[in-house]
Amino acid sequence: MTKYTFIEKKDTRSGFGAGLHELGKSNPDVVVLCADLTGSLKMDAFKKDFPERFFQIGIAEANMMGIAAGMTIGGKIPFTGTFANFSTGRVYDQVRQSIAYSGKNVKICASHAGLTLGEDGATHQILEDIGMMKMLPGMTVIVPCDYAQTKAATIALGKHEGPAYLRFGRPSWPIFTTDRPFVIGKADKMIEGKDVTIFATGHLVWEAIEAEAVLAEKGISVELINIHTIKPLDVEAILASVEKTGCAVTCEEHQINGGLGDSVAQVLSRFRPAPLEMIAVNDSFGESGTPAQLLKKYGLNSANIIAAAEKAIARKKV
Repeated sequence: MTKYTFIEKKDTRSGFGAGLHELGKSNPDVVVLCADLTGSLKMDAFKKDFPERFFQIGIAEANMMGIAAGMTIGGKIPFTGTFANFSTGRVYDQVRQSIAYSGKNVKICASHAGLTLGEDGATHQILEDIGMMKMLPGMTVIVPCDYAQTKAATIALGKHEGPAYLRFGRPSWPIFTTDRPFVIGKADKMIEGKDVTIFATGHLVWEAIEAEAVLAEKGISVELINIHTIKPLDVEAILASVEKTGCAVTCEEHQINGGLGDSVAQVLSRFRPAPLEMIAVNDSFGESGTPAQLLKKYGLNSANIIAAAEKAIARKKV
């Protein structure tokens, strides 16, 4: 049976809002910029209590990135907020040239990422953003899995020096990491096992937890590792686990090209070749639907993870 349960569901964007408010109280250099989505990104509490440090830029995301970059020159720590599609695809040139190239201390905070955005459909369900952002030199990329971890990641970024991308979501999701430590760049081994390693990130960590429970009933011992930091990647944790289990599965709410699976595959191909299966969107745009419907249709739910784990184990034995 699974070793994790939950008593509450809450959206990860609310974890961002709570973490942002905590930062506002503890660090006077934290400033917040929003592209007309204050409510959607749960920035209301920060705006109410620290109005002199809240800047409503409007629907001008490229300008927001440039302003944020400039604010760092005066020692401020800007957190920008809009949907993931507008935080990356719409403003990639500004992020690359004004923030990443000169190593500006800007925190690019992106909500409504992945398929679980749901009913807003393919134009808003960006599935390429992890790849886009991890390719930028010096850019830290974090994808927390629940409300508690998103709050912890937001607070941690207040002390982190350098550009960073924080990806979170819209739907209510189980909260299960309340008592677990969060360190940027350090993977979290959530379950110890010996037959197969599951590396999961974001919302799919919970799907992996549910998959582990079924696999355990089948007599399969899963090592489950939450890769909340895509970059810098915890190479040591990946290699140590696969050295023990001999095979792996990656799980992410992102295109199969460019995301967590690609990163893990690079590590294994260089240092410890092993069978690897990838749970991700297979070169496709999304569509409108509920989060559960979309995860099922695009092959990202616990049933798909179970099948991938069994396939990886079978390949190991060949």
